[in-house]
Amino acid sequence: MVHGESLRILIGFLAISIIRGRLSLFQYPQGINLHKIFYTPGIGYHRANYLAQRLLNLANIAYPSVPVDFPQVIQARDYAQRLITLTSKRKAVVTQMVTMANQLKHDDLSILTSIPGISNTTAVLLLSTLGDIRRFRNPNTLNAFVGVDLRHYELGQFTAADHISKRGNAMARKILYRIIGQIASASRYHHCHIADYYSQKKKSSQSRSSKKIAIAAVHKLIRTIYHLIIYGQKYDYQLANHH
Repeated sequence: MVHGESLRILIGFLAISIIRGRLSLFQYPQGINLHKIFYTPGIGYHRANYLAQRLLNLANIAYPSVPVDFPQVIQARDYAQRLITLTSKRKAVVTQMVTMANQLKHDDLSILTSIPGISNTTAVLLLSTLGDIRRFRNPNTLNAFVGVDLRHYELGQFTAADHISKRGNAMARKILYRIIGQIASASRYHHCHIADYYSQKKKSSQSRSSKKIAIAAVHKLIRTIYHLIIYGQKYDYQLANHH
């Protein structure tokens, strides 16, 4: 269920009494227009039927703890409406950012989105955080800027485990971590050597934490992004597997 859909249903069916009242005719489909009740872009007739039945089943086994006009109920509805408004504004800002990115001298946006799993939204967030990637001398300097460069510490016979510095841009790190998850999800339909690497490491390195594996995948992602941007190339799975 998408975010906006969830919030709109929350606003319309916030209390058990409302659910029972509006969906009591659900048992007689010809007497109720479910699509009109659940009207929001992206919800079809079958989806509306499913949501109505699920809500009604839950309402029938639940007991209201507060009345429908209780302050907390009104407040919850208000918060949901605010989130819908903020989500709409966020989409407008992202659309504007995409337009601006398409007007840049270099075609970095389409290069980034050629990597499976990276959407326009993620790409513009990454570009706005990293800036012009061409200013970095090599992938290692980009690693340091992000804060995923490894730190090694030795004292006498003691050697500490390597760890990332975390001295760089925390927002960029967060976006890159998220991209790894998106690439892994998209790999079901679009092959990516980074997803292959991530999956293989998770299967073979049971002793390593998933965070360390994700960091290693981020390193590979950064090298890939740097190469594509520097040479003005779009992602090619077959070509990436030979490097």
